[in-house]
Amino acid sequence: MDLAVFFTGLMMGLSLIVAIGAQNAFVLRQGLRGEHVFAVCLTCAISDAILITVGVTSFGTVSGWLPWIEPVMRFGGAAFLIWYGAKSLQSALRSTEALTAETSSVMTDLFRTLVACLSITWLNPHVYLDTVVLLGTISTQFAGSQGSFAIGAILGSFAFFFALGYGAVRLRPVFEQPLAWRILEVLIALVMWIIAFKLLIGS
Repeated sequence: MDLAVFFTGLMMGLSLIVAIGAQNAFVLRQGLRGEHVFAVCLTCAISDAILITVGVTSFGTVSGWLPWIEPVMRFGGAAFLIWYGAKSLQSALRSTEALTAETSSVMTDLFRTLVACLSITWLNPHVYLDTVVLLGTISTQFAGSQGSFAIGAILGSFAFFFALGYGAVRLRPVFEQPLAWRILEVLIALVMWIIAFKLLIGS
């Protein structure tokens, strides 16, 4: 294990996922609601681990695969994010509930939650750019120590998602006010739509 390369991978992995995005907004909301937090955090972290591994071990091969898949992923991901943002905005406009023990006991079905989580993760081309392309490219600088780089990046992903999901519970007192919850839903909708717009314009 090359510790210097490991910490480089750790810091790079964290720097790429700390920025607010569709995936992080989803994890934050699940954490605030206390709904399937472990399953959602684990799903996001394992998804990142798979993509990072592919990027570090197979970047050259993957970059030559299926040139038509990029626009399909881009427009499909944008469509999903627009739809999900609309659901969040609808919730903000209609909901009058605060985050209480009673509301958190009515949980969304685990299967539906994981489908949404996987869709937000795997239909977002930016996830592939960050993990497969960017981390894969950076890892080529560490010939012979790419395993250490990948382990560091993967550990950073696990640490971040679980910290975000379970750390959100500390914000629950704020979200006991209905207005705070509605503001969060609006912000989530805006995040989804901004990312979708960037995908549609190809940036």
